Amino acid sequence: MARQAAIPYLLGADFHRLAFVEFGNPAAPAVVCVHGLTRNGRDFDTLAEALAEDYHVICPDLPGRGRSDWLADASQYQPPSYVVALAHLLAYLNKPVAWVGTSLGGICGMMVAAAPHTPVTRLVLNDIGPLIPAAALTRIRDYMIKVPDTFVDIGALEAHLRLVHAPFGQLSDAQWRHLARYSARPAAGGRFALHYDPAIADPIRASVPMDADLSAIWQAIRVPVMAIRGEHSDLLTEATFGSMASAGATTLTVPDAGHAPALMDTPTIDAIRKFLARGS
Repeated sequence: MARQAAIPYLLGADFHRLAFVEFGNPAAPAVVCVHGLTRNGRDFDTLAEALAEDYHVICPDLPGRGRSDWLADASQYQPPSYVVALAHLLAYLNKPVAWVGTSLGGICGMMVAAAPHTPVTRLVLNDIGPLIPAAALTRIRDYMIKVPDTFVDIGALEAHLRLVHAPFGQLSDAQWRHLARYSARPAAGGRFALHYDPAIADPIRASVPMDADLSAIWQAIRVPVMAIRGEHSDLLTEATFGSMASAGATTLTVPDAGHAPALMDTPTIDAIRKFLARGS
């Protein structure tokens, strides 16, 4: 069962609150799961519950998402700021961790894993790699610009999620309802909004999408890596995925998914468990 908690972290000249949920025995080996751009830590409930018998699973909400504080300066909604917040979480845990990162959460994971003296022992990258095509970043920017301010009810919000996150894969109705429940926050007039600060899109709107080359970070990683790719992903291309395999990464392709697999299906969860167990 999920337990809610939070820690303070210092970003710039101000302290903020980083919220997370945790599962399993705090004395067990730790797995930190970090979500994608517009998502939150509850995306990992299914995976976390499956791992909780053997691991202490911690799923934070990145700044501006879920129960974590919004930032007054929208220009801080960038990976270096997220890594600052997550570094405070790692200091709070004070033990080695395996890292599961989806998209943006994987970028943060690569940055942390590449640092000297990193506490990260194994790294699972879900549909993210050392090269991100400009076309995929343009698609993400465009859908964030078009997000409705509010929805009349949870059903309308769920319908939106089913549309924009169809590449998550073959989710059941119950799984979509779960995502909708934790993707919603109350808005004026009894309506609902997505559970993040709309300003997280400001840095994306202000930039011109270009290929993002993270190869210098990738090449500095010395821990075992598992790379997961949605079969139809436009963000993790087959060529980049192949280069990660050539560099020694364990690889898994999730059929009937794009960017990014939801990590809710049994075969994917079993593959992640097998990869993590090699480091136990």
